[in-house]
Amino acid sequence: MTLRPRLATVLVLITLVIGLLPLGGVAVLRIYESALVRQTESELIAQGALIAASYRVQFERLSASRAGRKAGVPADYGNPLTSAPRPREPEAQLQPRYAVLDLATDPVLPPPEDALPAAAPAHPAAIAAGQELGTILIETQRITLAGIRVTDPAGVVVATTREELGASIAHRDEVRRALTGEFVSSLRWRGSAHEARPPLDSISRGARIRVFVAMPIVHRDRVVGSVLLARTPWNIWQALYGKRRELAIGGAVLLVVLVGIALLTSLTIGRPVRALREQARRAARGEQGAVTPLRHPGTREIAELSETVAEMARTLELRASYVADLAAQVSHEFKTPLTAMQGAVEMLREHGATMSPVERARFLDILDNDTRRLSQLVRRLLELARADMAPAAAGGSADVGDALRAAAARWRDTPLRVEVRAPATPLRAAIAPDTLESVLASLLDNVRLHAGAQARARLHAEASGAAVEILLEDDGPGISAGNRPRVFEPFFTTAREAGGTGLGLSIARSLVRAHGGELELLPSETGARFRLRLPKA
Repeated sequence: MTLRPRLATVLVLITLVIGLLPLGGVAVLRIYESALVRQTESELIAQGALIAASYRVQFERLSASRAGRKAGVPADYGNPLTSAPRPREPEAQLQPRYAVLDLATDPVLPPPEDALPAAAPAHPAAIAAGQELGTILIETQRITLAGIRVTDPAGVVVATTREELGASIAHRDEVRRALTGEFVSSLRWRGSAHEARPPLDSISRGARIRVFVAMPIVHRDRVVGSVLLARTPWNIWQALYGKRRELAIGGAVLLVVLVGIALLTSLTIGRPVRALREQARRAARGEQGAVTPLRHPGTREIAELSETVAEMARTLELRASYVADLAAQVSHEFKTPLTAMQGAVEMLREHGATMSPVERARFLDILDNDTRRLSQLVRRLLELARADMAPAAAGGSADVGDALRAAAARWRDTPLRVEVRAPATPLRAAIAPDTLESVLASLLDNVRLHAGAQARARLHAEASGAAVEILLEDDGPGISAGNRPRVFEPFFTTAREAGGTGLGLSIARSLVRAHGGELELLPSETGARFRLRLPKA
């Protein structure tokens, strides 16, 4: 037996997967980590702008003082602005700088190179300005955790939070570009790739990368220095660890919601499907009336499916009942002539030699009549089977007036009189001409058998909305109240002695229904009255 998951299990798994998709998207696209990197970059930009402005003010003051004049700060001190100027806000003297780093697109560069010995010392004014900033940078680092370096135009460190004072970092890409007037942001690997990962709750050491921000210090359109800031950003695991209690509560709520959705889906889909399955099993065991529309289908589609299955089951039950009844009736109808034939054959076999010609002829007549009846029953049964199994009509139409006149013409040379009142205008029904004539012939033959050979029948046709109605009336004795409900049952007839098989009306109604119409017996004070309704062509 093939193992297959239950529908409820599949629904629960689908709901859980859908619930976890946002987390998977965050992990794959690194959206949240990029947001943390940009947050760090924004903080470094703000710190760098403040430090650059402080250094520029200090440098201006010192270069203008007696000590600065004595040191001889030249007018062209610094580097020319070679990078493209940053765009300004319209109608304002603002030059905002926004965070631009993205883990999904920006490369992570190797760790920064170590500082090198300076080729020449910094200018005394730059050293003095850096000394005044040194204490401020150290105090700032205690709060912001950022590593800060301020350089002169040659890349010599004049203020720092590390032991690099007087060394040169001009060879670093960020500093080199900043000394041309460019604002630079980059990502670099932090430490060695083989270094053990630090614990999640460690300060400033939860990630493998560092954010670097470098910006120029511009004085009188000359780059008089640069500010380099670096800091390790928070990563997603640190953020999750820091919010572990809130995330645990949120995860529990999300799990409850997902399970609730899964249960709701199971109740609205799984339970109705299981109920349909149980009904189908009961029907397969032969239980009558086992399949009924569900009381709580859950969804519209399942309600429609339940009603369709119930209708199909009713149709199959009716068909099975019809076949069983028909088989019983066929066996009964065949039993009588077969019994008579068997008796006649036995009499002829045992006493044929001593019978008179008259007696022998009587038994032979019995065999001949019963053989003819059996042959007629077989032919009519085949016609009934074809009528019952006939597909819905597709194309073809019959002129109702011509069909009425053709049906009446068949009885022109017989005692049965047929009056026809055809419609004044041509009227066409959605049925093949020969099929309509066959139905009318069965109705008129029924009149002959039950109303008598001398009876009079009247055929009348008219349009009734989107249908065509044909009325057949006769002046015979009519149909008793007890027999009226059974006139369309197979093999039911009150004219068996006259050769009736009881299949004519059954065949006629099956043919009519196969074409989307209906044949019914109408109430009447005298005679029999049938109405045949067919869709218009």
